[in-house]
Amino acid sequence: MPRANRVFLPGHIWHITHRCHKKEFLLKFAKDRQRWLYWLFQAKRRYGLSVLNYVVTSNHIHLLVKDTGESVIPRSLQLIAGRTGQEYNNRKGRKGAYWEDRYHATAIAPDGHLFQCLTYIDLNMVRAGVVRHPKYWLHGGYREIQSPPLRYRIIDLSTLMTLYGASTLSELQQQLREQVAQRLQAEPSGREEKWSASIAIGSARFIEGIKSSLSVKAHDKQDVTYQEGNAIKEDLISYRLHYHSKMAALRGFNSHKWKIN
Repeated sequence: MPRANRVFLPGHIWHITHRCHKKEFLLKFAKDRQRWLYWLFQAKRRYGLSVLNYVVTSNHIHLLVKDTGESVIPRSLQLIAGRTGQEYNNRKGRKGAYWEDRYHATAIAPDGHLFQCLTYIDLNMVRAGVVRHPKYWLHGGYREIQSPPLRYRIIDLSTLMTLYGASTLSELQQQLREQVAQRLQAEPSGREEKWSASIAIGSARFIEGIKSSLSVKAHDKQDVTYQEGNAIKEDLISYRLHYHSKMAALRGFNSHKWKIN
């Protein structure tokens, strides 16, 4: 069962990343990526998982979800990772771990940071040089949002529309197309570690709220402004899997900031 290398607080939006064991390309075949999506759909159906975006690559996945209830996210990830790994090993006559032991979850503020994170996920395979535009990658949320299937829909479109302030699906689709176009015009950068190596990303107020929820005081905290993005960076310790687990210590040097375009 995958364990989470993170603190988890209820009620937030989470960017989750999970890699195949030893970064092997165990998802290189389309049928395996499709099975991961099948079990993602089953997690939505069984547990009410609210999925905002996703992308399945050849050796890792990105998942953007909104927490809707106690244990929904951990149970969903246990189902998805467990079943996809089991199916693959049975088919290949393989033994051993399929996923890295721990997945990582980063809390994302429901503002411009959310929009940036969603676009970052969309452009994963563009950054990898596999496709020129996310609409050409079959196993990504961008394609589903732009052309929602009649059956087996995974994306929680109503929640995504609310977060974007879109009154119609076409308005949401247009906003997302514009986000991607702007990012492509600026030439997508390489991997941005902050999205997958932080505990939380957001405004100064959002980060202070996260710290307060963790009952943690930051020492030697750097000055920040509300025009900049902020993050709490993961400390070099292992976290136990408890839904309401709290970090024991968070130091000022684990906070950093960057400009938001």
